[in-house]
Amino acid sequence: MNSFMFVGANILLLLSGFSNASDSITQSQTISEGRALASADGSFELGFFSPGSSTNRYLGIWYKNIPVITVIWVANRNNPIKDLSGVLKINTTGNLVLLSQNSSLVWSANSTKQALNPTLQLLETGNLVLRDGNDGNSENYLWQSFDYPCDTLLPGMKLGWDLKTGLDRRLSAWKNWDDPSPGDFTWGIELHDNPEIVMWKGSKMYYRSGPWNGLGVSGAPELKPNPVFRFNFVSNENEVYYEYYLKDKSIISRMVMNQTNYLRQRYIWIEASSTWSLYATVPRDNCDTYNLCGAYGNCIISESPVCQCLKGFQPKSQQTWNPTDWSQGCERRTQLSCQDKEKDGFFKFVGLKLPDTTNSWVNKNMSLKECRTECLNNCSCMAYSNSDIREGGSGCAIWYGDLIDIRQFSAAGQDLYVRMPASEIETKDEHKTKVIVIVVVAVVTAIVSGMLLIAYLMYKRRTKFRENMENNVIIDQSIGGHKEDMELPIFDLATIAKATNNFSSNNKLGEGGFGPVYKGTLIDGQEIAVKRLSQSSGQGLNEFINEVLLIAKLQHRNLVKLLDFGLARTFERNQIEGNTKRVVGTYGYMAPEYAIDGLFSVKSDVFSFGILLLEIVSGKKNRGFYHLNQSLNLIGQRSSVASMLVSYVCNKHPEDRPNMSSVVMMLGSESLLPEPKEPGFLIGKDSLDATSSLSKQQLSSTNEITITRLEAR
Repeated sequence: MNSFMFVGANILLLLSGFSNASDSITQSQTISEGRALASADGSFELGFFSPGSSTNRYLGIWYKNIPVITVIWVANRNNPIKDLSGVLKINTTGNLVLLSQNSSLVWSANSTKQALNPTLQLLETGNLVLRDGNDGNSENYLWQSFDYPCDTLLPGMKLGWDLKTGLDRRLSAWKNWDDPSPGDFTWGIELHDNPEIVMWKGSKMYYRSGPWNGLGVSGAPELKPNPVFRFNFVSNENEVYYEYYLKDKSIISRMVMNQTNYLRQRYIWIEASSTWSLYATVPRDNCDTYNLCGAYGNCIISESPVCQCLKGFQPKSQQTWNPTDWSQGCERRTQLSCQDKEKDGFFKFVGLKLPDTTNSWVNKNMSLKECRTECLNNCSCMAYSNSDIREGGSGCAIWYGDLIDIRQFSAAGQDLYVRMPASEIETKDEHKTKVIVIVVVAVVTAIVSGMLLIAYLMYKRRTKFRENMENNVIIDQSIGGHKEDMELPIFDLATIAKATNNFSSNNKLGEGGFGPVYKGTLIDGQEIAVKRLSQSSGQGLNEFINEVLLIAKLQHRNLVKLLDFGLARTFERNQIEGNTKRVVGTYGYMAPEYAIDGLFSVKSDVFSFGILLLEIVSGKKNRGFYHLNQSLNLIGQRSSVASMLVSYVCNKHPEDRPNMSSVVMMLGSESLLPEPKEPGFLIGKDSLDATSSLSKQQLSSTNEITITRLEAR
């Protein structure tokens, strides 16, 4: 493309003097250097140019209204003019000729038809025509450039044969960007009983499109009706040709043969970017290479290797088949038995590029059934197919000899019925039946599994619902007997679920030991916090109920928890003591029988209260008693002695402890307090770090057996 732009630059310089060009000349007029013909709509222009870096002069046609000069036709491509002496004219016999200096003949249209008033005209299609100006039918041409194409096929041009005159309209690429003479890359129609569009590389076939099937060709899926192009293929006793048209006349498109990379390229002009956009190329891939896989080989571009033998065939040479050479093709696993027709049949392959039609026969009036009979009666017939796939298919195409140049398409191609031994067809039918059975079994299994899964999920859902209902009943029964002791309201699950938007994750505030806590809003607008028992929680339903009861029995909703007090509030109204398997509290403050054996009673909090009194008197926590040189007490001696005596009374034996009401009376009484039976003590382990305490110039013990010594202020 860059080379074309370079050519255009030279042409622009040489054509700068052109002005007021008409679309036609008569026998008395000429076209020389500095003059040109332009089509009536200004689409195309005829004149002299030099391609690329060459100084040779050629007579050609190019797009006039496109800034990138693109040549579409050259008259004297085999015989360039070496100077600026070229002249185009209509001679005395009415023939179009190109002359150089001394009137030497450079090129001639070789028109044999005579005309009284010969006129040369450049049409809006880009076709240069010679006609009789006195002929009322403007489409009667004595000669036209479309019959002698170069490297470009324009809309409306015919590619193919005029069978009456023997004219072969064939495209050939430029030899290179500086030389428009024909290269070895050509494109035309292979003329036989079932003609095909083909490309040659020299004398060897390079690409084959497949036969025309009424809608397109089996080997070129892009040649089918679409919003941009309309394709046409004509095959009769007078002519065989292919042509295309643009549905939108405003679109500019061309097909060009590229000698550099041996591609046929279709371009569309993009006005916005002032560039030619590549629309399609042929060959598309390696499978478009003619006869790549040999006889009975099927090229599948998605496979590795790309060449595979047709079903019922095997490689002729396994040694050469595996690497990259498949030219020897494939052979049958089981030979045909032509003498006994009952032993032969046909297997249907779908989505194929039909084989090379060089050795084929076509009858457009036969049905597919008649075509099968015709093929079966001829031992040389290897395959058959519909010749026209429109309206359900019609006509008969029969192939004789080996089937070559086949490829597989995933979403295109055509059906082909290949002759096979009956044993191969039965094997394939059995395989097909097995596939159907496997598919049916898989579908049934999937349906049954799905139904079982749905039933299981429904069962689990109902089971979970029943468990939730049972838990709700248990909670209601557990809490129901305490409702008269509670000062807080009780809500049912439906109310809580509605308030928390069905426990939405957006309402989640945090998560504790029992489970997550959600923010909710009641119907009256009151905001609440809801703690939900989690299945993964280490706590059980009873512990959860106990905590709910404990919170509900608190005298004030803002009362804080102090040193594990309030355990006695978990008792029933008529209960004096109890037992639990789960101890909740802080060691050092819990009563020994509760911390060790899980026993708790109304006197459990009395022990904790005694510990608290000792901490108040000493000013230190119970887990680290210090002997200091000066007292840290802030209470009076009388209060200190009273507190100490009361704390001693709150000893480790529950039967020797007073009730809490007695403790309150002792602290408020001025009378003498009873003597404790034995001093209180704690059991702990030896300190492992005496050095650390001495470094602070303090004597300490941690949960050791300790005799408390009072030092009054």
